[in-house]
Amino acid sequence: MKKTALVTGGNKGIGFAIVRGLARTGMSVWMGARDRSRGEEAVAILRQEGLDVRLLELDVADEASVQNAAAVLAHELGSLDVLINNAGILSDVITPPSQVSIKDMKAVYEVNLFGSVRVTQAFLSLLKASGEARVVMMSSGVGSLTLITDPTSIYSGVNLLDYTSSKVALNAVTVSFAKELEPFGIKVNAVEPGHVRTDLNANTGILTPDEGAATAIKMALTGPDGPTGGFFGSHGRQPW
Repeated sequence: MKKTALVTGGNKGIGFAIVRGLARTGMSVWMGARDRSRGEEAVAILRQEGLDVRLLELDVADEASVQNAAAVLAHELGSLDVLINNAGILSDVITPPSQVSIKDMKAVYEVNLFGSVRVTQAFLSLLKASGEARVVMMSSGVGSLTLITDPTSIYSGVNLLDYTSSKVALNAVTVSFAKELEPFGIKVNAVEPGHVRTDLNANTGILTPDEGAATAIKMALTGPDGPTGGFFGSHGRQPW
């Protein structure tokens, strides 16, 4: 039977590359997108390539939207083999930590942190039904306390209160889910894609979206002997 996957924020950037990469392995992939028209355009591109990709309207920051999407997928599928929590935002790279408003910080957390928790919880019954599901949390190099305090790391020069702390927290969430879900055959890992050229950073990265998607795809396809509760990049396990 064909395996199924869901990628949140899948209509552009790294998410789009992950959708394409998973579909190329023969999976049936649902592209989560909050904007229907943009999602439809992105799906059309991949379907023209002969890939099995379908749109799922999904705003990870909206509880009703997530629950509705989960109901739609439950009606269509008996199980879900892969969930990639890719949706994320970076709202401000200028404001110093002491001046970031709590309102703006909450908005970032609503997507980057709570969105991943919300989606994982909503689709959990489908993931459990798989028997060997894989959940990937799209983290960041700034999600590593080790790297952001290491002066030799490129991430040490980044000091974004809301974005950085949301990714550090997401790594902790990854460990929590991994511990709970391991008995169900579900492996949960966080990945950092590297410095990728995306709209998130005004296309200032050095890697292509395809290169940034590689680790997420690898962890989505990890076998029964693969890791869980880890943090990985292109060069292997990353420090917390």
